[in-house]
Amino acid sequence: MRKYLLLLLLFWMAFQARSQSYSVADGRAIKLFQEGEMLLTLKNYPEALLKFQGALAREEKFMEAYQKATQVLITLGRFQEAEKLAKQGKLRLVPINKMYVVDFGWLLSNIYLKQGRFEEAIVEFRTVEQEATAAFKLGGYFLEMKKKIDFVENQLPQKKEIDKEILPDPINGFALQYFPVLTADGKQLFFTRRGGTSAFDKEDIFVSQYISLREWTSPEGISPKINSTYNEGTCSVTADGNFLIFTSCDAPDSEGSCDLYSVEKVEGEWQSPSNMGTKINSSFWDSQPSLSADGRMLFFSSDRRGGFGGNDIWYAVRKADGTWSESKNMGAPINTPKDEISPFLFFNNETLFFASDGHLGLGGMDIFLSRISEGEFQEPENLGLPINDHSDQVALFITAQKDYAYYSELTMGNGQNDRAYLYRFKFPKEIEIGENLTVTGGQVVHAKTGEPISASLSLVSLGNDSTRYQFQSNGQDGSFLMLYPEQDAAGLYVEKKGFLPKIYNVGRDSIKNVKDLKVELVPIASGEEFVFENVFFEFDSFELKQESLSSLRRLHRFLQDNPKVSILITGHTDNLGSDDYNLKLSLQRAQSVQSYLLTEGTKSDRIKVVGKGFREPMVPNNNPANQAKNRRITVSVQ
Repeated sequence: MRKYLLLLLLFWMAFQARSQSYSVADGRAIKLFQEGEMLLTLKNYPEALLKFQGALAREEKFMEAYQKATQVLITLGRFQEAEKLAKQGKLRLVPINKMYVVDFGWLLSNIYLKQGRFEEAIVEFRTVEQEATAAFKLGGYFLEMKKKIDFVENQLPQKKEIDKEILPDPINGFALQYFPVLTADGKQLFFTRRGGTSAFDKEDIFVSQYISLREWTSPEGISPKINSTYNEGTCSVTADGNFLIFTSCDAPDSEGSCDLYSVEKVEGEWQSPSNMGTKINSSFWDSQPSLSADGRMLFFSSDRRGGFGGNDIWYAVRKADGTWSESKNMGAPINTPKDEISPFLFFNNETLFFASDGHLGLGGMDIFLSRISEGEFQEPENLGLPINDHSDQVALFITAQKDYAYYSELTMGNGQNDRAYLYRFKFPKEIEIGENLTVTGGQVVHAKTGEPISASLSLVSLGNDSTRYQFQSNGQDGSFLMLYPEQDAAGLYVEKKGFLPKIYNVGRDSIKNVKDLKVELVPIASGEEFVFENVFFEFDSFELKQESLSSLRRLHRFLQDNPKVSILITGHTDNLGSDDYNLKLSLQRAQSVQSYLLTEGTKSDRIKVVGKGFREPMVPNNNPANQAKNRRITVSVQ
């Protein structure tokens, strides 16, 4: 904001250098004015202000001194004083001079914008627009201001209704708390806490647990392994709360002023964090991370070289082996020559929120969102009033359920030190951010012993075999969390080396409505069998459909990972049709699966096939739902 005001001041200085003539003839007043201008070139604003005020004390009709003093007050953020002085100058315009009317209208337009008095800013600017010369209206600053005023005027009738509420005690018990993030179930709140308001007070990450809508536990430091004598803050956590990336500044192993660090929670305990290295960090400022729900993508802000402007948003992808790709700049249309900061990728992995002063907005920094379409982020959209206003909005976190938005707000005034508090408000339903998500969990256990298992859980879009989410169950208690978008064409794959996979069809099995899904994994052993879900055929055909690829590829990988395992693929049908026809069709469907595996390189002596028709139903064939369950492929270990 201060940088913007300084640029505005330099523009006004150039704009007013029309000639060496002044509105007064008093030589001493003019000398004080010129001394003030010299001090402005040295950026000594307080002394310059005194010179302009001195000139006004000698000549109360010194229009140029009114203007320059007002400009300095705006640059210093003293808007009330600036408004008062500009209005005093306007009162001295006798006779009326159109040139000064434009000058003071321009000043007041900016003052009102900075105060959020948008209607008054529009009125003043329209006067400027009407009275200014054609040459002035062709200038870049005028055109930029016109875009902003037109945007503001368009936004006013669209203002949304929100009721912000401060989070209850004991959440806001520190001098400063900011950058809130939550797990997908809303049960854990992470935020940055600063012990005081001085530059020497350090930052740490604190955590509070949800008790009820109006009650949270007393915040505690996240872990002595994470919080240190240095500054730790601005963190991001995966949906299940088990993987964290945070910012640490001035640590001995840092690449630059601030770096990103990662840390995992293993069996309920945070491990020692690690610097993310030069693929992520640079010798510049790297901060404000945002992880995708499952931790496979990272977005962050950096002022490193190779960007579009000051701070840009960058991203990296986590590979299958846990390492990260080289960071890449997000480019247009997200980044601009100005600043883009504090990214937040919503839980659907398809909507990115961020703050920017480079896109058309209401104040200094506004919150924007960009949606993915055909694999690309689209033109950012301003969230509008009152989420954005005249002041800087720098971060927003939306819950997975889309019910609340969390943010921090700086409180100033009454001669007291600044305070930053955590707030929330009900997120407006008219802001579309994608399909609803169901957040639920369960437990993965050993089918024979009941012991908890650390297994991989992948939610896959069957239409294009893309993994929407990938989580790991907790080895200590087997617990896991999963997000289910509002789409039926999805499969859940639970896999662990040494065990048969467990496969679900999300829609048909209705598992997204199960709060405590118990997944029992069976150890690989001769005679053990599993239902090979999500293998689809054309009607009355043995031709495999595209949606079968996810399961087929995983079966091939299972055989690769277990080279000594041979399998029997069995086809089953419902009871519609003759016995002979169903036996033939079930065998042909089993052979189709076999053909795929052979094409992928599996040796033929490892795969046997058989068709059972409707002779071995899972459930009675007495209704369409049961008949659908009986139309299946099973895989058994030989």
